Amino acid sequence: MEKVHVWQKQKLKFAMFCLITIFAAVTGRLGYLMLFRADYYSEKAEELHERERDIKAARGKILDRNGVVLADNRTVCTVSVIHNQLEDPEEVIKVLSSMLEMDEEKVRKAVSKVSSREIIRTNVSKEIGDSIRLKHLAGIKVDEDYKRYYPFSTMASRVLGFTGSDNQGIIGLEVEYDEILQGENGKILTLTDAKGVELDGAAEDRVEPIPGNNLRISLDRNIQLYAEQAAEKVLEEKNAKGVSVVIMNPMNGEILAMVNVPEFDLNDPFTLLEEAEEDITEEELRDLQNQMWRNACINDTYEPGSTFKVITMAAALEEKAVTLEDRFFCPGYRIVEDRRIRCHKVAGHGSETFLEGAMNSCNPVFMELGLRLGVDVYYDDFLQFGLGKKTGIDLPGEAGTIMHQREAMGEVELATVSFGQSFQITPIQLVTTIASLINGGTRVTPHFGVSVENEQGEKLKTFTYPVEKNIISDDTSDTLRYILEKVVSEGTGKRAYLEGFSIGGKTATSEKLPRRSQRYISSFIGFSPADNPQVIALITIDEPQGIYYGGTVAAPVIADIFSNVLPYLGIQPVYETEESAESQD
Repeated sequence: MEKVHVWQKQKLKFAMFCLITIFAAVTGRLGYLMLFRADYYSEKAEELHERERDIKAARGKILDRNGVVLADNRTVCTVSVIHNQLEDPEEVIKVLSSMLEMDEEKVRKAVSKVSSREIIRTNVSKEIGDSIRLKHLAGIKVDEDYKRYYPFSTMASRVLGFTGSDNQGIIGLEVEYDEILQGENGKILTLTDAKGVELDGAAEDRVEPIPGNNLRISLDRNIQLYAEQAAEKVLEEKNAKGVSVVIMNPMNGEILAMVNVPEFDLNDPFTLLEEAEEDITEEELRDLQNQMWRNACINDTYEPGSTFKVITMAAALEEKAVTLEDRFFCPGYRIVEDRRIRCHKVAGHGSETFLEGAMNSCNPVFMELGLRLGVDVYYDDFLQFGLGKKTGIDLPGEAGTIMHQREAMGEVELATVSFGQSFQITPIQLVTTIASLINGGTRVTPHFGVSVENEQGEKLKTFTYPVEKNIISDDTSDTLRYILEKVVSEGTGKRAYLEGFSIGGKTATSEKLPRRSQRYISSFIGFSPADNPQVIALITIDEPQGIYYGGTVAAPVIADIFSNVLPYLGIQPVYETEESAESQD
């Protein structure tokens, strides 16, 4: 009996020891948490009663070279519901569905959802947002936000690009310079009780947003307008598939205009230009949208045709493989290996000098130049001129030149490349390369970005771009300009002639693949003044109907554009109208 009593006493002592140990451990842990972790858990506890909302930062503006706003912001509202703060859900559903013109069941589903904050609609006009706010309904939050707005709607749509619902750039300059244009969002911190209801009288912490910086670009709104109007006119007259125009300063690579008509509406960028079929899938719709957003000037390649003869001329002159007085004979074709490659003039041009051959855009003359140079020299010059790499333009998605590999290039390939066939190039690459050949031999980088400015207009950064000097000699560049001026004043480009002004240029008519499909691209590249180029322009007309020759269809459009652009830029006529009339007799 005594043994049992002793065992019980020991058992009691052990239990007491365990209780004391547990109490000491808990007390020690509490003491540790209170003394050493108090700040951490106080912060965590406070977080449980804080609600955070973003204050959207205003996106920086895009300005043209003269400060005209091309991309701006409009204040819009985001309407949301705080479930735990609702007092009359049915009234909230009724007001929101009516004022936001939304399906009542859709609003009911959102309002009934138990969440800290449920967004009902974004991009609500400020007027409607203010009206909802004035209803003073518990549980409704109306926060001001920004939506991108483009004052000129369709102007330079594929250049400027647009933003998504998160206000981030999707295409064009909006995405290329997204980091500059984006600001830093601010925050609103509000205190709530355990049920998530905001506490009356509690201080509201705000972290103010930092607006994005403005981007000034080289594009000139007026020159863009001149080019778009001329492009739209020929698009309609020739019932063409599309028309693209690039206008650039050949001395520094600043792009003054870039047109792709028909343009789409930047304020409604997801609506197709042409109505799609009713049973179209989402994937097919996305494909059509992506196609609509493509910038043909930089994203698409094409066979340039005779405008590329400028490159062949430059290579032959630089390598001293030809002089202006060298004579050639064109019977209307040339046999290269086993191929009979014809001239655009089937009857032939007969005997002609190199200068006359250039003015006539005679294919056999340029085939002869290519063969004189040979594959290796021609290919080396091709790379020397910068054609083996992309231009580096500050727009996303630039395509590269599609050219034969050197080792796969025989005499037939060399002959066809020499007059602009059997390979593909982008319009921006062609205009950049020719600009570099006529400006004295400096390879420029085409670009839009000029500077970064703050809200007050103070310049924060000026962009610089790579240049490569001496890609050809001054003498070659001088001769090239002389030849191209003759092409306009007396040759195939005479429809680009503009009274009083000296203009150089080259026409082209290239057949699209597959051959004999009767689908063509008509183009013309022109510059002025011919002896000291200050502006260069390339137009490509995709599948014009009826007459499709570049000299007939494309050259007059550049003359039309230059008739507005040259006086606007302050480029003076080189002679009076009376003198011009006498010289044309």
